[in-house]
Amino acid sequence: MTRDRAKSLLKILPGFAVSAFFIWWTYIRRHPDGSRGFDPHVFRSIHITSWVWVVAVLGFTFLGYTMRCFRWWWMLRPMGSKFSTCARVLMTSLAANNILPLRIGDIMRVFTYASDLGTTSTTVLSTVILEKLLDVFTLAVMVVFTMRFGQGVSPHARLVAELCVVISTVGLLVLIFGAKQLHAPVQSLAQKTQNGLVKKIEHWLSLAIDCIEKIGIAGTLMLIVYSLLAWGFEGLMYASASKLIGLSTDWVGPWQAVAEANLSFLIPSSPGGIGPFELACQDALVRHGAGVKWAATFGLLMHVWLLLALTGVGGAMFLIHRARRAFHKPLLDEVEALPSATEI
Repeated sequence: MTRDRAKSLLKILPGFAVSAFFIWWTYIRRHPDGSRGFDPHVFRSIHITSWVWVVAVLGFTFLGYTMRCFRWWWMLRPMGSKFSTCARVLMTSLAANNILPLRIGDIMRVFTYASDLGTTSTTVLSTVILEKLLDVFTLAVMVVFTMRFGQGVSPHARLVAELCVVISTVGLLVLIFGAKQLHAPVQSLAQKTQNGLVKKIEHWLSLAIDCIEKIGIAGTLMLIVYSLLAWGFEGLMYASASKLIGLSTDWVGPWQAVAEANLSFLIPSSPGGIGPFELACQDALVRHGAGVKWAATFGLLMHVWLLLALTGVGGAMFLIHRARRAFHKPLLDEVEALPSATEI
């Protein structure tokens, strides 16, 4: 085994360990009453309450990810990138994230497909960083909003969450309206320190500022609107899925599940965020009246649906594009060619 392969393995193993722990905690460990999170009887009792909700889940899934593709195209539009190319690359990267560790799909977006988008890897990286900032901000707002309706949330926790959102809102607005003024001070700060983490943060921040400068203030504000729409459609998808299987929860539960489940991807784990996603769904839904077993089962079903849908659509786009270009380089060879030290 080469040194690079050994390092890659060492990076992967902790993620699988984290996923295994969360899966055990959510589904296998015994609760005080002796029950477990996964109950085969609950799983077998699930049925489709109405085909209307099936259509709704499909429709809101399509709208949510179409809006994400549109948002990313909006960032790359000044560089002349086509919407169809942006959609293919984004969906391919999401599929790769589901089957490969270390969020390789995001790295492939930057280094493998920059030429397809007609721009540089640095420019693509700046849009990916801005995309992540917008997602975290939008999901944090959703968490704060839904926490006000949840049970078992202390006033102190609500206050801390609200302060964090206020701070992030101010920071995002300063980043948008003061991009040109911030560039020089941020670079000066990085030059005065030898800390590697500070330099990396400065580099990411500088790239995000570059992206905002290219899009403009009005265009960046529209990105916030598109982010709210994208996650709003995802919230409606979760709400429709809860109606589809007859999950007993209040109207806020699915929306908090969206926020917590997607923020759980910040926890390093195996491909697709397996483990943290399911526990986050369970935690959110139980807080809003759902039973522990039903909440855990909903998290499992929701994750399976997203993994199958995104991997299927993204994988199909990937294969169709390769067939049209008669390009036969194996995917794993492309992954091996990626910069090993790059992390997003």
